[in-house]
Amino acid sequence: MTARLRDTYKNEVFQQLQEKFQYKNPMEVPKLTKVTLNMGLGEAKENVKVLESAVEEIGLITGQKPVVTKAKKSIANFKVREGQPVGAKVTLRGENMYVFVDKLFNISLPRVRDFRGVSKNSFDGRGNYSMGLKEQLIFPEIEYDKVDSIKGMNIVFTTTAKTDEEAMELLKLLGMPFEK
Repeated sequence: MTARLRDTYKNEVFQQLQEKFQYKNPMEVPKLTKVTLNMGLGEAKENVKVLESAVEEIGLITGQKPVVTKAKKSIANFKVREGQPVGAKVTLRGENMYVFVDKLFNISLPRVRDFRGVSKNSFDGRGNYSMGLKEQLIFPEIEYDKVDSIKGMNIVFTTTAKTDEEAMELLKLLGMPFEK
């Protein structure tokens, strides 16, 4: 069984991109390589339970166990010591990535209050797209009653596209709801 979005990419998006940008070699056609979710938790230094709940929630959202990230340097102003846990991240590839992206575009983002689309200005110049979410409650796996605090997260879509225009077209054809 393959992910619905992967089939859409192979059967429709691939041809549309090849026709629009006139690629001679099929290996030139941009594709999604990985999706990274990152949740920074500054309050984890005082309360370890915050980190544990964040790790559990990211695991529920992605279906993959997250890695706990640790501080690289000590910063006195933020009361952070080197090696202290400060967040959690997950890198999704392959089947898990396509399942998560499909769920994000079609189920979770439409649940955001007053949602008008994601910004077109969040490309990095090399064909990668970053976006932030203010709360984890938009995902259907998260039970509202069990959430102790609302946490935001960053999501980065890494593509093989050479330009932002190609990456935007790829994400648009995959179903990302860009603002008008």
